[in-house]
Amino acid sequence: MRRYITRQLVQLVVVIIGISLLAFSILHVIGDPVLLLLPQNAGKEEYERYNKILGLDQPVYVQYWKFVSRAVVGDFGKSWYTSTPAFSLVLERMPPTLYLTFAGLGAAMLIALPLGILAALKRHSFVDTLCTMLAVAGQAVPIFWLGIMLIIVFAVRLKALPASGYGTWQHFLMPAFSLGTFLAPITMRLVRSGVIEVMNMEYIKTARAKGVAERMVVIKHAFRNACIPVITVVGLQFGQLLGGAIVTETVFAWPGVATLTVESIRNQDFPVVQCAVVLLALVIVTVNLIVDVIVGLIDPRIRVGG
Repeated sequence: MRRYITRQLVQLVVVIIGISLLAFSILHVIGDPVLLLLPQNAGKEEYERYNKILGLDQPVYVQYWKFVSRAVVGDFGKSWYTSTPAFSLVLERMPPTLYLTFAGLGAAMLIALPLGILAALKRHSFVDTLCTMLAVAGQAVPIFWLGIMLIIVFAVRLKALPASGYGTWQHFLMPAFSLGTFLAPITMRLVRSGVIEVMNMEYIKTARAKGVAERMVVIKHAFRNACIPVITVVGLQFGQLLGGAIVTETVFAWPGVATLTVESIRNQDFPVVQCAVVLLALVIVTVNLIVDVIVGLIDPRIRVGG
């Protein structure tokens, strides 16, 4: 198990380095931030002075080395607009985004697990067809449209929930549901197919022959063995949930790091964007590492075969 975790940690470091290099390269080809910082009537001397202050007059590889060497100790520089440390800005906005993402993940599981098991147990019935239709509809509905519809119904018409903001559990309901519908369909289909496959195994027949209650057969034996691909996919989809949080935060005026990143990209605030991308990538690969370890603990054949 120790070798398995070490191998995963090495992969984590390689991925972080690759993402930092990619983010740094893309930001340095999309435009000139000095032109945004200076007034339109600024002269060439002032332009060159700002270029030197920001360190943009140095070769790109030198800029990248300085960025990496400082980022290792948590120094991503200061925002070019607010002069606030980029790490502090991003870290302040990170908790709301993570809370929203995990809330969306929880909503997806609450939707997908019962429906997936029910569809598997009622295979080829009306219930199975209805669950499949819901899964297709969930994948087809855009997050922003669903969010707007929820605001119109529950905030504007019924006045039951706040339309935007962050702070109480009521603020989480609509954004979490909107984000959860993004992951629920694929998870439900995986649970359905996994349970159907496992229910035909010999140990399920043996458990039934021993008189084990059907509920325990499904939960303890069938679902436990069918959950490995579900856990793996949830880990892989976690990054997409963070991506979906960008849209969700915009619709519900959620004060998260995704909104900060979009604003910083628009303003070409390189230090903030680079810090946000690296920290979000670190969160994603850490979650994937945890998922890999959990799957390896559930099924030792995976870590041995890997």
